[in-house]
Amino acid sequence: MHDLGTFRANLESVAERLAQRGYALDVEQFREIDTRRRSALTEAEQLKAQRNAESMEIGKLKKAGQDTAELQAKVRAMGDRVAELDEVVKGIDEEFRLQLASIPNLPGEGVPVGKSGDDNVEVSQWGTPRAFDFPVKAHWDLGVDLGILDFERAAKITGARFAIYFGAGAKLERALINFMLDLHTREHGYTEVLPPFMVNSASLFGTGQLPKFADDLFKLERSDFWLIPTAEVPVTNIYRDETLDGDSLPIRYCAFTPCFRSEAGSHGRDVRGIIRQHQFQKVELVNFARPDQSYAELENLTRSAEQVLEKLGLPYRRMALCTGDMGFSSAKTYDLEVWMPGQDAYREISSCSNFESFQARRAGIRCKMAKGKSEFAHTLNGSGLAVGRTWVAIVENYQQADGSVVLPEALRPYLNAERIEKSGRLV
Repeated sequence: MHDLGTFRANLESVAERLAQRGYALDVEQFREIDTRRRSALTEAEQLKAQRNAESMEIGKLKKAGQDTAELQAKVRAMGDRVAELDEVVKGIDEEFRLQLASIPNLPGEGVPVGKSGDDNVEVSQWGTPRAFDFPVKAHWDLGVDLGILDFERAAKITGARFAIYFGAGAKLERALINFMLDLHTREHGYTEVLPPFMVNSASLFGTGQLPKFADDLFKLERSDFWLIPTAEVPVTNIYRDETLDGDSLPIRYCAFTPCFRSEAGSHGRDVRGIIRQHQFQKVELVNFARPDQSYAELENLTRSAEQVLEKLGLPYRRMALCTGDMGFSSAKTYDLEVWMPGQDAYREISSCSNFESFQARRAGIRCKMAKGKSEFAHTLNGSGLAVGRTWVAIVENYQQADGSVVLPEALRPYLNAERIEKSGRLV
């Protein structure tokens, strides 16, 4: 959400910055709405001043014993007109609120300007993709061959874009969740949270999913409950309509949750395998910071996610998203892309974003600074990591010529095993 005063004072520059991310702000429409509002406010204020003056005159006339019926009727008419104008202003303010709620965040300083993912900038790269001396398989074949992944039965139970994990596959998913939570809580200073997996509309508005992205969500009938698309939503809303102590910031939370997305805008992308599912698991990192801390926190949060990949020995690269590829609420985003040899490509596994005050303004999250000054906090989040995509990266990167999969050393204590045999057993 944007500050209306900032829009009014910097309308042309705001429009230019929004244009960098492909959003065309209708400046003339904005000015027309604002002119109507100012006109109604001015008329109301003038009438209130006139009404006060006429009321004082009525008092004087009554003391002098004169008839005030006509003047009182005039004052009542003024009051009725003021009430009408107040409703006009109220309606225009709601029009402004809805308009501002649909406008994306302004890009932060230093964000690469571009139109699409082709204009994203590689910041760094870690690890060297493994050279295979045998034909590499994708996870949708490997998982099925090992008997640990089943798409057909999942489709029978529910539909397309669902999967069933069996045996070692299910245990690998659970081990990854525990490994990530342990790493973030023990080494990165995060507090684990287990939030609700359903939220109300106010929560989704606060983080920017509503009203714009309703089609990407699953809503429960006959209720105001929605299935969460990410733990970002319930965890960020922990402090909705609250004021935090600035000295207590940053606050860092991590949460494991299932995530549910309709993928309404995916247009047939990633239809094979478990890269883009309607239901998947994720460990999410959510940070609350003072405005002067948030960009340092973005680096900290991103490094926390990167270290998961490094400890698992998975090659990846960090990409700075350009203005045209950032999410609706983001001011700056880094994507971490892990190497997937079965697909011969780097694929996104974490998106780490600083929203500055955009979400906090929508959700009413403030922080009290020195000398009692209160301002909107900054919020950040990132995947630490998407569990299913990490599962895919391990199976594809650690596959062997005989069809087995060696397990990363960091996961072996969680599984009490070193590999998944061709039979699908952990040994």
